[in-house]
Amino acid sequence: MTDATLNDDLRHELTTLLDRAGIHADRGLIARMLQTALKLGVEHTDRLDLKIASAALSEMHDAFRLFQPFHQVPKVTVFGSARTAQDDPLYIQARDVAAALASDGWMVVTGAGPGIMQAAAEGAGARMSLGVSIRLPFEERMNTIVAQDAQVVSMKYFFTRKLMLMKESRGFICLPGGFGTMDEMFELLTLQQTGKAEPMPIVLLDAQGGSFWTGLKTFVDEHLVPAGVISRDDLDRVLITDSVSEAVANITGFWRNYDSLRWVGDRLVLRLVHEPTDADIDSLNERFGGMCAEGRIERTDPLDVELADGDAVELPRIVLNLAQRSVGSLFALIRAINELPSAR
Repeated sequence: MTDATLNDDLRHELTTLLDRAGIHADRGLIARMLQTALKLGVEHTDRLDLKIASAALSEMHDAFRLFQPFHQVPKVTVFGSARTAQDDPLYIQARDVAAALASDGWMVVTGAGPGIMQAAAEGAGARMSLGVSIRLPFEERMNTIVAQDAQVVSMKYFFTRKLMLMKESRGFICLPGGFGTMDEMFELLTLQQTGKAEPMPIVLLDAQGGSFWTGLKTFVDEHLVPAGVISRDDLDRVLITDSVSEAVANITGFWRNYDSLRWVGDRLVLRLVHEPTDADIDSLNERFGGMCAEGRIERTDPLDVELADGDAVELPRIVLNLAQRSVGSLFALIRAINELPSAR
């Protein structure tokens, strides 16, 4: 059965089903998911593949439901080893940075396990913690901080867990860890480097005087950059520090004036908290005009597509035709936006 035949045969039945379920918003997307599920059955998809698809969708639904009441609350995800002991200086760093951010109104998202994850949940407190745990045959268990308040969801697959650990957060703090922590940290960097995720502040936090992350930077500088497999400034977007106060300032300061971005064709729209002055625009062009493929950085009213979508139309914004090769400099532009005189 072809896609067209499937759509023709079932359009009425799907419409009736959506009506009976009382689904009126985003009906096209819901219908597309139902059609995809039917196609999996029509095409005699392997049972294991069906189990993967079914479990992944179910896990995402559970996670979306957990996060939904806190949609408007800023969140930071803390990554780190499950094996870190409670008397380790790294445990204390994770606990303290989470406590500082929670006191500033940020919810802390963790993998809900022991070690660094427990330290961060402990620092934030049960009310300000969200957990996305993974079911493993050994090693990791859910920590009591998130479990006692039921603000946790359990997942079978790492890929759905990683999605939810990253999707909602507006900042990330990585403390030293093993393969899992490295996987999460490099995924963050990959999403930023490729432009698949919006710019976000990323902090690599060590114990005071520690060399874990500086060792990584040495490897990057001495091996990855000379080999030409990354750009020289790819790690510049990351703060490496052993200071809790610097980590907190980096996360919160990233949103001092910058709010969000949207691509509209070849134009990049940056939404701000404060209206930029003429002098601000001139300063940005003087420092970052080379990032433009053509034209210059300009103030703008909401573009037509933003108005149609009601997309942050109340905010001031600037627009530029960003040269593709300049995507890596976007973090520097955002830092400059946050330091504009109009934002102080």
